[in-house]
Amino acid sequence: MFCREVVMRLFGPFIALMLIEIALFITLGGAIGLMGSLGVIFGTALLGVVLLRKQGARAALDLRTAMDGMRSPAAPLADHAVKVVAALLLILPGFLGDMIGLLLLVPPLRHLLIAAVARRFPVQQAHFGVHTTGRPDVVIDGEFIEIDSEAPQVPRDRPSGWTRHQG
Repeated sequence: MFCREVVMRLFGPFIALMLIEIALFITLGGAIGLMGSLGVIFGTALLGVVLLRKQGARAALDLRTAMDGMRSPAAPLADHAVKVVAALLLILPGFLGDMIGLLLLVPPLRHLLIAAVARRFPVQQAHFGVHTTGRPDVVIDGEFIEIDSEAPQVPRDRPSGWTRHQG
């Protein structure tokens, strides 16, 4: 049921976006012509592909840098995630998607979007590393038995119980 509700909630905005894209193709296509429209569509798609290829390696480097500096990787990962969404919007044909994708590449707008999403979805951070209580090491006396390091031998003349034997 949840999936159906989500689809129904997204159906209206999806149809509206498609109608806006069609209207923009007709309007802008009439103003700049067929070759201009194709140039914009293919040019932004090429830009999107270049950005997408560049973001993978850059995201890994920024993640490694943040982890090496014992800083939270959330900010660089969010920044790269928005850049990937921008690249995908540029790759998909459509003037509205291209405009939104280009706006997402502007750093102040990208940071405003990340801050708005972060306020809407609070995140609880977990800390990792060694935790000490400040007490000296405690030694517990006890007895132990040394077990032979040789593995016990399993009889091989009977079935294992995991296989079905004819017999």
